[in-house]
Amino acid sequence: MRFALIDNNKVEASPQLKAVCPGCNEPVIAKCGDKRMHHWAHRSKHCDPWWEPETEWHRSWKNKFSVQWQESCQRDEKTGELHIADLRTSDNLVIEFQHSHIDPKEQKSREHFYKNMVWVVDGTRLKRDYPRFLKGKNNCFENTIFYNTVNPKIFRVDLIDWCFPSAWLESSVPVIFDYLGVGVNDNSPEREPLYCLFPRRVSGRFSCIAEISRIAFIKSIISGDWTVRAGKLMSDLEREKQLSDAQEKEQREILGQINRWEYMQSLLTRRRRRF
Repeated sequence: MRFALIDNNKVEASPQLKAVCPGCNEPVIAKCGDKRMHHWAHRSKHCDPWWEPETEWHRSWKNKFSVQWQESCQRDEKTGELHIADLRTSDNLVIEFQHSHIDPKEQKSREHFYKNMVWVVDGTRLKRDYPRFLKGKNNCFENTIFYNTVNPKIFRVDLIDWCFPSAWLESSVPVIFDYLGVGVNDNSPEREPLYCLFPRRVSGRFSCIAEISRIAFIKSIISGDWTVRAGKLMSDLEREKQLSDAQEKEQREILGQINRWEYMQSLLTRRRRRF
């Protein structure tokens, strides 16, 4: 945990300081060794079961946003369930920065709890993920789709499992993959943009991928434009999916009628031959 409270003010860990957790209000200990980043630790079990150790990658992303948005506590008024989001903006958009493996049940639980959220995933954790993405991008990204905008570039992808780890393919919220990470020496231009995978529930058979510049993403979060733009795109995708589903249903019905007509014709032909 990066921040604790002293007199209700957020402070970073430093030797000799005494502070409390912003979630449970229990005393926390400043951990200021040489091997790990300075942080606050609970005396026993962390009050948020979703807590995980932070990496330099986490801190790098968090530093791009206001301190007041970082490590924001959120409690369910009905159940009392408490969690501390990596980032929650002034318009209540939650961003979770995910480096380590996450259990699928926990992933779904976080999405259900926060609802209005975005994942930012470190695509450099496993060595095979970036080469797989490059191969999938070269083979599976089709032309920019219907959404008329200058930035970002938006693509329709069929074989999405060729591009991204399977653990993220059924997410109910947008998932952004960061292939630049921290300390990557590869200067490939493919690493610089962020790649946003929108939920399948709104895009249907084809998945929707947006290629977004880092600066544009950060600015859209700070300004509040992300929620509006992403929401409009998802609404447009859902309408297109509904239209496509309706057209497919109509085509199946027409095909079914043709097949029934051909079947009846074959029966009549057989009867005529008998007589």
